[in-house]
Amino acid sequence: MSDSGRQHTGSDSGRQHTGSASPFEKAFGFSRAIRTGNRILVSGTGPIEADGSSTPGDAAAQARRCFAIIEAAIGELGGSMADVVRTRMFVTDAVDGDAIGAVHGELFGDIRPAATMVVVAELLRPEWKVEIEAEAVIATR
Repeated sequence: MSDSGRQHTGSDSGRQHTGSASPFEKAFGFSRAIRTGNRILVSGTGPIEADGSSTPGDAAAQARRCFAIIEAAIGELGGSMADVVRTRMFVTDAVDGDAIGAVHGELFGDIRPAATMVVVAELLRPEWKVEIEAEAVIATR
């Protein structure tokens, strides 16, 4: 996977990979998202800007950034947010649950994927208030 986040196809496994601006992908050895068959699995996505810095602002602003990164990754692999069947949201303060949930509802109110929100002690960067995973299944059209 290149640092630019371009899509790559693994010739040995039939997997397609995509990346993002996260400095952790290369350092920790993972992809932002992988497509295998009709499934797209998006790794835990923190609020990271294109320059690698953390998204400033409240939990809702950070959630919007996480979902924008997720949407781009799913799109690069041939899917859309309408294909999302599951989300997992990790939050550092239960007080932020309503704000993060409201952003989720704006994006998925009609789609209504299975969703989990869990309060955790902390995330990789102390300024992060939320990290989000997603799974999509692309229907045969």
